[in-house]
Formats: sequence, C-alpha cells, structure tokens
Amino acid sequence: MKLKPGHPALTEARTIHTKTRKLPFEGQVIKAVANNGKLGKGQSIITKGKWRGMPMYSITLEERATCPSTCMRWAECFGNGMAFAHRFQHGPDLEAKIQAEVAFLAKIHPQGFVIRLHILGDFYSMEYVNMWYDLMYKYENLHVFGYTARISGTIGGALARNRIYFRERWWVRMSYNGTGRANGDAIYAGKAGEMKKSITCPEQTGKTESCLTCGLCWSTHISIGFIDHDQLAKQRKQRSWSQGLSLTSMR
Repeated sequence: MKLKPGHPALTEARTIHTKTRKLPFEGQVIKAVANNGKLGKGQSIITKGKWRGMPMYSITLEERATCPSTCMRWAECFGNGMAFAHRFQHGPDLEAKIQAEVAFLAKIHPQGFVIRLHILGDFYSMEYVNMWYDLMYKYENLHVFGYTARISGTIGGALARNRIYFRERWWVRMSYNGTGRANGDAIYAGKAGEMKKSITCPEQTGKTESCLTCGLCWSTHISIGFIDHDQLAKQRKQRSWSQGLSLTSMR
C-alpha cells in the first residue's frame, strides 16, 4: 500500500498504525521468528547454510520514525500493511533492553544465534549502531543480518565499519538500486528487476519455504532483489486462484 503525498505518516515520519507502538519494558523486544510468515513460518531454527542449527530472532522498530526520508520505500513501506506488528519505540531504554536480552541469548545459545535487523525500522543513531558494534565484539556467538537505507553519512559509515570488522557475522545489506558492485565489504539489496547481477529472493519466488531454509542473504556477496510487496501479494493471489481453478477442473 503506497501512501499519497502529504499523508500525515509521511510528513510526520511515523507509522500509520500508531496504536501498535510499544515501550521496551512492555514486552520482549527480541522475538523468535516462528510467527513471522516470511522468516520462520512456524519454525525458528536455520536448516541450511553456514548458520545451520542456529535459532533466529528479530527486532521490529517503528517505520519512518527510525528511517531516512531518502528510503526507496518511504511511501510504500510494507509496514503500511502490518497492522498488528509491535513497534518498539527507539531510544536509550530500547538499547538497554536489547543489551540485556542479547546477553541472555548469548548465554543460552553458546553455539550461536541470529538476529534479523529490522522487520520494520532502521538504524536511527550513531549510539544505536555503536551499541551493535559493542555487542558483536563482546559476543562471538552473535550473528546479524538485515537491510538498511542508511547508505551514506555518519551512520552509513559506521555500518560499513561493522561489516568490515565482523564480515562473517554481520550481513546487513544496503538498500540500493544503483550499479554498485557487491564485494566483501559492501553488500546490497534492492528492487527485483532493477539491479544488475542480482538474485531475486527465493522465498518470494517459491523456491524455498522461508529464510530459515534459504540462507542466501548471509551467504553471498551477490545483490538480492525483492519483489514489491503489493505486486507479490497480487501474484500469490493469482497463483492461488489458478491452482484452485485447476483443482476444480480435475473433479
């Protein structure tokens, strides 16, 4: 769902689902991905790739409130269609809660664990980025993957630093539809069909069940292309209708 220019959520840099905002102390911030339709689909353990056997968790912040207005999805963020997602408010309280929860996860998962940053939202400050640097340095069993629209400025530079220092464990891709060449230090994600030498997300094309059964985003330096969520919903609805029609004709 794309918001029209001038929509309050765009001008005020916030979600359209304001009632879903939560303070960090109102619940667990880092959640297992089993209930996420794309990431886990009922499961939380990675079954393929170099992070196989590790449990995956995720964090959801408030879209637009934590994102740069230059984001390609500023008006058509898929968060517009997520009316029930809990969006934890950002700031020092969130950072303190994350540090406490990561410490607990590091203790119960000595073999390693993965956190997806972010289902919604982005890296909102240098303090927040530096917090993740410190956590990565402190806990060698912590692994991170995700995407960011912070591709320049001080925050973008700090994220690039994280990638350089923790190349095997920090797989945060820059959202970018240009012709940037992916390599060990710079990895990208963008819109499917608009990026050269990219791979379209296998989960979206039905080639794998979920992120847990894929592992591509934290394994390859090749850019990953994502189908627009509204377009994807239409494709899946049409596919479902066609399959239903075929079954009916076989009866």
